[in-house]
Amino acid sequence: MRSVRCSGGNCTTTVKEFVLLGLSQTREVQLFLFFLFLDSLILPVNILVIVTIWSNSHLSSPMFFFLGNLAFLDLCYCSVTPPKMLADLYSSRKAISYWGCMVQIFFLHWLGAAEFLLLIGMAFDQYVAICHPLRYGNVINKGVCWSLIVAVWLLGLMHSLIQFIPIIHLPFCGPNRLDNFFCDINQIVKLACTDTYVLEFVMFFNSGLATLMCFILLLLSYGALLAKVRASSTKGKSKTASTCVTHIIIVFIMFAPAIYMYCRPFQDFPLDKVVAIFHTVVFPLMNPMIYTLRNNEIKLAIRKMITKNKIWNRE
Repeated sequence: MRSVRCSGGNCTTTVKEFVLLGLSQTREVQLFLFFLFLDSLILPVNILVIVTIWSNSHLSSPMFFFLGNLAFLDLCYCSVTPPKMLADLYSSRKAISYWGCMVQIFFLHWLGAAEFLLLIGMAFDQYVAICHPLRYGNVINKGVCWSLIVAVWLLGLMHSLIQFIPIIHLPFCGPNRLDNFFCDINQIVKLACTDTYVLEFVMFFNSGLATLMCFILLLLSYGALLAKVRASSTKGKSKTASTCVTHIIIVFIMFAPAIYMYCRPFQDFPLDKVVAIFHTVVFPLMNPMIYTLRNNEIKLAIRKMITKNKIWNRE
């Protein structure tokens, strides 16, 4: 949909909505994907992890505090694009309003940046726990934990605003078709009817290069921590090493798709939709599951909670 705006005898066409081409044009495939993703989103593990951590006093350490916040961020992140994607899979006309598109971009980058920053905070937590265990209780206290969470949300908001504010001032007067199932910066910018070279450079640095630098920093940090753990003779080093490995797995599955999507020129590539699905739907649901499967304390707490609820229901 387009509207015509005239000023001083000159008329320009303003885009009021964007047409999403979606994941597939085949009706049967669309319905299959609809029920597939609907089943995966109805009972997310994120909610189970959050409820378990916040209801169990034995899971009150900073590590579980950060894990609960990561699960909450993942849950919020999965609420941005999947609902619209499911509606479009079941609908014959796939379109999103201009401001609906802008809101998607804003929250995707706010929540995505907040998740990446939270992983850096979790790496700092592991560093203090491994390298300064005697000072851990004084350095990573409740006040510091909440300060880190507030900083994560605020810095993520700042990251999103740096990209969102220039985008809403772009003129869109030509094509309005997006070959994707959601709105994202790299495709929206290409539809603007103005020179976007400087803006693309800013976004590449703010999203792509910054993501790559954080990814490398986290890998080097956890690599150094693993080396220190294996060289130590302290008890429980296998558990600490397992925690570090878990964090490395999460770093890979969260950063790799983001690097693929943003650390490159604003062009279309064959795997864009596949990577986008994993980045926006699959991986955010997998993060708490990976922590759950690799952490005996959480698994035990979940079993106790389920058993307790069964006994209560019988009574």
